[in-house]
Amino acid sequence: MPKKQQKIVVIGSTGSLGQTTLNVLREFPENFQIEGLACFQNIQKLHQQILDFKPKFVAVYDIAAGVSLAQKLQKISAKNRPQIFIGPSGWEQIATLKSAHKTLFLSNGTTALDALLSAIKSHKQIALANKEVLVAHGEKIMNTAKKNNVTIVPIDSEHSAIFQCLQGEDPKSIEKIILTCSGGPFFGKNTEQLKNITFADAISHPVWKMGSKISVDSATLMNKGFEVIEAMHLFGLKESQVEVLIHPEGIVHSLVQFTDGSVKAQLSVPDMRFAILYALSYPNRLLASFPRLDLAALNNMHFYSADHQTFPGITLALEALKNRRTHTLVKANETAVQKFADQQIAFLDIYEHIRSELRK
Repeated sequence: MPKKQQKIVVIGSTGSLGQTTLNVLREFPENFQIEGLACFQNIQKLHQQILDFKPKFVAVYDIAAGVSLAQKLQKISAKNRPQIFIGPSGWEQIATLKSAHKTLFLSNGTTALDALLSAIKSHKQIALANKEVLVAHGEKIMNTAKKNNVTIVPIDSEHSAIFQCLQGEDPKSIEKIILTCSGGPFFGKNTEQLKNITFADAISHPVWKMGSKISVDSATLMNKGFEVIEAMHLFGLKESQVEVLIHPEGIVHSLVQFTDGSVKAQLSVPDMRFAILYALSYPNRLLASFPRLDLAALNNMHFYSADHQTFPGITLALEALKNRRTHTLVKANETAVQKFADQQIAFLDIYEHIRSELRK
């Protein structure tokens, strides 16, 4: 158990994962204090979080939204009014606060890159759940972390599982890792059945409660393609050392197979709070009231190979990695998902848009 209260900065506090993280922090007031909160532009949600958690610092990436929040904060008493940082540099300022022990990066997209690099160079403890920034700039991020002797603790459930399995192990003893995947809402469907999929269908994940963007990425398996690239960067692996298996129950979060043939896995009920708390408390563990896994009640667990032909998200991700087009991959996927949400393209057209952009 940590000897003293850790001061935490949360970048991306207004998103789905950010809100879950704040709920976790709320449960451990003796261990953690929220020092700073940051968002891209959702100042309505951030304003409520300021009232609830009373951070000393806040930051808003979007300048217009930041100015608007600054005006709203004038109504808060000077005692409880946080200092506000505005614009891209504002994220860098809050990410490197001298008073903070750990910075969590939970935002989507690649806007957090400069703030993340600055936090690493400032030797902050880093917990990372931002897929896109690691996919697009993983080599640069990991090289900077190595140079500054900073450990990046992953928050994605799959990478958290691998990270936990590797504690006390020699990285050279890894034969391969196995990333599990629930399969999303369309597991088992064929191309014909996917032609009339709606946005509402795609965000109805059968296991995890997530934001709409990542839910669509899960449905296309593009999310798993991102995670393959993430794993290669985080753990220094080759493509041949990363395997993906569909595991609909979402109990086994990932596995590591070692050179002696032994396999270690991390299991829990499908709840992001486990990975969040581990990233917050690492290298320690805290006593939590989260639901316990009842193995006897499971009866069966299933594992299947991924259908790369129907769901080519992983294939496209690896193509982008091979051709050093991962930044294009991230942008193309963001655009395609937004077009699908706006009913401008069909579900299967997401793949075609990404493929077209990668081959330009």
